[in-house]
This record gives sequence, structure tokens and C-alpha cells, in this order.
Amino acid sequence: MTDSRHVRAPGAGRTETIVPEPRFAALWATLVYTIATLTLGFPALAGRFLVTTHSDQYIAGYAFREFAAESLRSGNGFPLWNPFLQGGMPYVAAMHGDIFYPTFLLRTFLPTDVAMTWGFVLHVILAGLFTYGFLRAAGLSFYAALVGGLAYLMSGPISGYVSPGHDGKLFVSALLPLACWFLTIGMRTGRTWTWGALALVTGLAVLSPHPQLLQYMLLAAGSYALWLALGRHGDGTSLPRPLAMRRLGFALGAVLLGFAMGAVQYLPVQEYVPWSPRAGGTGWDHAVSYSMPLEELVSTYVPQFSGILDAYWGRNIIHFHSEYFGAAALFLAVAGAFWSDRSGGKGFSRFWLGTFVVSLLWTLGGSTPFYRLVYAIVPGTTYFRAPSTMMYVTMFAVAVLAALGTERLLGGHLSRRYIVGWATAAALVALLATAGALTNIAVGIANGYPVPPEYVQRSVEGASANHGALVLGAWRSLIFVLAAAGIAWAIGLRRLTPRAAGMLLVLVLTADYWSVLRNYWQFVESADVVYAADPTIEAMQQESEPYRVLPMALAQRFGLPGAVFRDPFLDGDALMSHDVPNVVGYHGNELGRYQQLVGNPKGADLLSNVALRTMLNVRYLLTDVGPAESLDPSTPDVTLPMIIPGAQHVVGPVRNAAGSEVHLYRFSDGAEAAWVTPAIVKAPDDGVLATVRDPRFDSTVRRRVALFDTSAAVTAQPADLPLPEPSAIRATVRRISPSHLRVQLSDPVAEGSALVVSENYYPGWKATVQGRDVPVHRANYTLIGVPLPAGASTVDLEFGSAPYETGKLVTLLAIAAALALTVFGVSRGRAAAGV
Repeated sequence: MTDSRHVRAPGAGRTETIVPEPRFAALWATLVYTIATLTLGFPALAGRFLVTTHSDQYIAGYAFREFAAESLRSGNGFPLWNPFLQGGMPYVAAMHGDIFYPTFLLRTFLPTDVAMTWGFVLHVILAGLFTYGFLRAAGLSFYAALVGGLAYLMSGPISGYVSPGHDGKLFVSALLPLACWFLTIGMRTGRTWTWGALALVTGLAVLSPHPQLLQYMLLAAGSYALWLALGRHGDGTSLPRPLAMRRLGFALGAVLLGFAMGAVQYLPVQEYVPWSPRAGGTGWDHAVSYSMPLEELVSTYVPQFSGILDAYWGRNIIHFHSEYFGAAALFLAVAGAFWSDRSGGKGFSRFWLGTFVVSLLWTLGGSTPFYRLVYAIVPGTTYFRAPSTMMYVTMFAVAVLAALGTERLLGGHLSRRYIVGWATAAALVALLATAGALTNIAVGIANGYPVPPEYVQRSVEGASANHGALVLGAWRSLIFVLAAAGIAWAIGLRRLTPRAAGMLLVLVLTADYWSVLRNYWQFVESADVVYAADPTIEAMQQESEPYRVLPMALAQRFGLPGAVFRDPFLDGDALMSHDVPNVVGYHGNELGRYQQLVGNPKGADLLSNVALRTMLNVRYLLTDVGPAESLDPSTPDVTLPMIIPGAQHVVGPVRNAAGSEVHLYRFSDGAEAAWVTPAIVKAPDDGVLATVRDPRFDSTVRRRVALFDTSAAVTAQPADLPLPEPSAIRATVRRISPSHLRVQLSDPVAEGSALVVSENYYPGWKATVQGRDVPVHRANYTLIGVPLPAGASTVDLEFGSAPYETGKLVTLLAIAAALALTVFGVSRGRAAAGV
């Protein structure tokens, strides 16, 4: 069952048999990676949902994807408008996850939660398999490549993505080794198909869509392409300069073609940028937020140092991912970093060592001066935060170096000094942890945090409480270092065959990673249970006209007993999965003007500002406080109906799916989905924002005048003229589809009137009055305004996106071109080989 093939390891100047390679090697690697992943993800086989309360998927991601999946399953294509969050926003342009990434196909025939879970599981497997393929193409032996792929897929930076629910990051992280794989073949052989394949990989990364990690992938892969073109190969040769430049040109062309594949997503995004809350970029403080603190480098070896999940005591406040490189993998990687021979092949290990150093400095962000250089010269950096997300490139470099170290180990090239040195150092760390030295260091670091005293105290207490876990973690890391060292020692004494050593390394690494990462793979019941409807939701679903609800976790806000942490119905977007529109909600890239209009992101201003609340058509309050409960323990008479007059209790108490005891209130202060004004006034944004947020701009005033943007091509009366009396015309609104509203007016309107619809304006809204096109403008700072012709009685509003339509065509053409290039290249290669 074996095939003794001669393999050339990068850094080896000769060809030698290191270990017999099994038949069907790629299938064996796939099986190993699948089993390793399922040691963490086996509950997926029973249909459980891979989310935790920490996960973005729990509070928002499921609702985003279920919305699109329902549209696709019903034959309506991809939705373009999301009316269920923050006054409405463009679905594609504002980005709602992996809209066009191939994982959407899973959601067309699987339940959304099942598809999301398997999207994570499959990409973790693929991350390892693509790394294996890259390492084999680079010349490593079977077991070295197998170990490298395993180290990448099971490491904290990769398999830890499941905890915060960062699927887009995982997609790009899995594609990085695939891009390097195709670059290795393309730059070394010039095979045509590789450029088409590289274009497809780039296009997939663009559609992930995670622009920050896409940038990091292109920087890493581009640097590797330059090394392939200009550096020396394992046999000491290098490409002739003209040939190298030509192949670099092909690689660049493939990347550009890949970018064209992403047009369906990024042409709408490009239009959206001026409308987003990040339109002007962000400052230094935002850019370096969630940098990796220097002290947390210890966690790459002892992951318990800074605390796992809720035990985290570090300066980033929240920490739901993992930086764990793997104790055994580090033992191998350090050995691989110094692989060299006299033929010049050491360039491969040097390149990945350099990649490790640069990417790690980048990951540290504001913790070192290095990021000042990045911030100054790398385009797009001002729009991003969390430079620590570069960690996946660092981990990929570690995995490559670990594979090289495995090559050295299997060849019996690790010295006794190296083995004993590692064992001694690991034992010393364990002893220091046991003696309390590491805990004292942690407490000292926490005491020096430049944050408010209450957080310093919390961090100090957390670091102290973490002592027991830290001690166990240090001894755990020692055990796996000793296991790897023991294998190296045994093979040096010829007590193990290289094949047996390779198998044992796979088992050791799997156990090492599993013992840590199992904490991050947490499952819940299916989405039907997690997001089940309750009587409060069913009551709101009886509404015939568009409306909005303000969900607020008031029990948590006022420190009342019974509050549930991160209830997705009160703190997230779970209501969206029941077609219940939320006036706030969780997104992060909502329309910037709407964000400014609402003020407090949780909607607190809407409790007291009746005028703003009615303009935004908020008819319900969903909360976890009953009508008789006191909001202030020291003042029993302070109840919710007292501080919010007009809030009438409708339903409750009801135990919702998240465990909160919730109540539904209905506001009785005249919220409307649309209204007619007899006058139009044009005014600058600053003045309009101040006006519509003024509590005096109530329903009586706003029914007298519509405040249009100064750029609107409408006939408006001078601002200093007296306003006419409010219009008596009533507007009845029906939502035909998420992107189609029909407004029926009780009477024909007079010339100069306007219709204001309580839905966010964005380019793409089109209006027709009795079948005739009329313009649509921005009114009342962010809402839809339609100047009405005399006699208008029915208005249809539909949202479309020209950038989406153009992008869709460009994407389809680019995919066709990349596929054609790939197929042509494969056919040409087979013909040349006489196949």
C-alpha cells in the first residue's frame, strides 16, 4: 500500500527518499483532516447549530442569511433591500455576509443553520487540504505536508474562527494556501491553467466578502509570487528575469480578473461608501483597536495565559478567538525556520520566516511602532481596525515552518541539544507557572493598563483567578512538547521508522489542538428552537401596515434580576427572521445618516423623543421589564409606563426562546408609515438634522412640510414663508415585497404636495404615480421623499440597483473567462502530454 517516491524538500539540494508515501496520498490527507475537524465538530452530524452567544452569527448572521435564502428558495433571486433593520438599507451594498460566496448554494437546499454550520466545518477541512496541496507542490514529503496542513487547520487562529462566528475570515484564510499552491505551479512551470485557477481563487476571496483579510491575502500571496520569480529554488536555480517578469504579469492579470469576479458585490459597495458610517475613513485610535497586546504572545504557546473565552482578563475587553499556535507545532516550526543547506534552498524557509516576523509585527498593531509605517503607506488601512486579524498569515507561516521542521525530524536531523533545549524550556515555563511567577507577571501587566480603575481592578482579579488554569495549561503544553521531543529523540536513535514518526506526530498535534480548541466549538439546538416565535412576535405579525419595533434589554441596562446576556431578540436581529422590522438592530455598516438621526445605537433616544419615534414609525416596544416592575430599586414607584407615557401593555410576561421574560407594549402616539405634506422646503443637512431631532417636530409639524435635500430638483417654497396647515390626506401603505411599497392616498393631492415615507432613502428607489415615473429624493434627513403631481392617488416605490445589475454581468463574464482559461490550459497540457 505504499509507493516509495523520491521527493524534494525545499531547502534540500538533492532528491532523497525521506519516507514512503501511501497510495492515494491526497485521499488519506483528506480523511485525516476530516476526522481531525470532526473531533471538534461532530455535533454537526446530529444537526446541531455551531453558534454561541458570543457569535456574530447568533445575534445577526443567521437572520441575514435566512432572509436571502428565503428569497432564493421562493424564486425571487438575491434581495436588494433589507427593510427589517435600522429603517431599511441596501442588502448587497451594505453587505450582509457571504451573499454571493458559494456557501449560499448550501442554503438553497439545506436549512440555513445547517448550511452555516457545515460552511464552517468544510472550510476548516479545506484550509488544511489546501495547505497540504501547497506544501506538496513546493516539494515537501507526504508526512511533512500532512503535518503542515493539520497545524494550520486545527490552530487557534483558524479553527478558533467558529467561536466569534467569523466565517468570512475563515473563507479567506482557507483560500490563502490555495492561492500559494497555484502560484507555485504557475511561477515554476508557466502552466496556463494555473492563471485561470488563480483568478477563480481571487474572485472567491473577493466574494467572501472580507476586504481586510482579502488585502492581507493579496499581500502575502503577492510577496510569495515575487520570491518565486526572483528568488532561488531548492535546486539552486532561479528563473531568467524576462520569464520571471512575464509570469508575474500573468499572475497580476489573474488577480485583476479575480477582482472583476467580485464586481457583483463591490460595485454596489463602491456606491455605498459615501453613505456608510465609515465614509471618511477612521483615525489612528480606531485603526489600532483590537491590536494584539505584546503580553498575549505568551498565549501562542500557553493559551490559558490571557484567559480562554470568559476568563479573558486582557486589555481588549472581549476575546472570543484563539491565538494558539500549538506547542508541538512550535517545536517543529522553530526547527523548520533554520532549515538550510549549501545549495541555496534555504531561501524557502527564510521567506516564510520573514513572513512570520512581518505578519506578527502587523498583528501587534499599535503595540509596536511598526504599525505606524503600515498605517502611513498601506492603502485602505484607515478604513480597517483589528490589525490582529493578520494572525492567519502568521499562522500559515508557522504551519509551513512546522512542515519543514517535520522534514528535518523525519530525516533524523534534529540535534539532541535542540530536543533537550526545548524540553528544558517547556519544563521551566511549567515550573514558573506553578510557582505563581506567570500569574504575578499577568497581575503586574493588568495593573499597568491605561484604562479606568474599575477595569484595571477587573483585569487584576481575572488574572489572579486564572492562576489554576494557567498552571494546568503550562503543564499541558509541556506534555505535548515532550511528546514531540520524544518522537524526535526516538527517530534519532532509530527506535521509530519515519513513517511511524509521521503518524505519531499527526496524533500528537491533533490531541494538542483538540485539548484547547474544543472550548471554542460550542453548539446549540437547531435554529427552529433558538429563534422560535412567541406570543409577542405573533402579536406584531398581525399588523397589516409597515411598522417598527424598538427592542430594549432594559433589565440588563438597569441591573434588574433575570436579565439574559445577549438575547438576540432584544440585542440582535432575531426579529428579522420573523419579518418583524427593528428600528435599531445589529449591523455595523448601516446608513450613516440614519445612525446620526437615531443617536444612541441601542435606540435609547427613541424612548423619550416622541417626535423622532413617530417619524420612524415605531409602534411597539419589546422589553424584559413588566408594567409593574420598578426600574429603580430605591424608588419602587418608578415603572416603565411612568417614564414612557403612552406605552400600553399588550402581551406578557412571555418566556422567549432566549430565556428572557419579555413584554410587548404598543405606543399610542401616532406613528405613521407615510404621510402627505402640502409644502416642500429645501434646507442643508445640519439644519434638517437638528429640526427632525427636535421634540417639537411632532406629527402636527411634520405633516405641514417635507424637508428636502438642497440638491433635490424640486420646486420648494422659501423657508421664511409661513407653513400651510397639515394635510388631511391619509396615506395607507402596503409592503408588496421587501423592496416594493405601495401607498394609497385617501384623496387626490394638490400641486406642490409631497409624500414622505418612513423608509431610508438610498439611490435606487424609483417611484411611479398612476404608472408615470416621478423623481425620488431624500427628505427629513434620511427618509424617502416624493414630490407629487396634482391628482396623485397611488404611489408605487420599488428599489433596484444599477451597480448590482452591471456588476452581475461583469461577474458572470469574468467567471466565464477564468473557467475558459482554466479548461483551455488543462486541455492544452493534456494534449502536450499526449493524453
